[in-house]
Amino acid sequence: MSVNIYFNFDGNCAEAVNYYADIFNVEANIMKFGEMSSNPGFPLSEEVKKRVIHANINIEGNKLMFSDIMPDMEYIVGNNLSIIINTKDKEKLTDWFNKLAQDGFIVMPLTETFFSDLYGFVKDKYGVGWQFNLEKEL
Repeated sequence: MSVNIYFNFDGNCAEAVNYYADIFNVEANIMKFGEMSSNPGFPLSEEVKKRVIHANINIEGNKLMFSDIMPDMEYIVGNNLSIIINTKDKEKLTDWFNKLAQDGFIVMPLTETFFSDLYGFVKDKYGVGWQFNLEKEL
């Protein structure tokens, strides 16, 4: 089973995807509207051609997907979305958390909790919440 999360952005999707790919040291796959085959019945403006139709990155087997909204759509940043990264690698967890925190806001610093040996919550510079949890060895 896999759980995927889809993010929408308002014209800065490629920037965000590349930022996340850099944080997690993974490859970003980005396709813009302008790279699609043209359809004379639905001409695209130059602004739309620059927007991302679909992008993804893969973090330790978990795919995150992204796109830009169309210019005439309302863009609302929600606070009901966060990504939970569970890993057994303390070094990676700490590195990722610290990188996102550099331009973001620490909601809860990395610390031991009743449910985890190391847990932290950070909101990145785009307002996206990231929860990091060190999986316990059984």
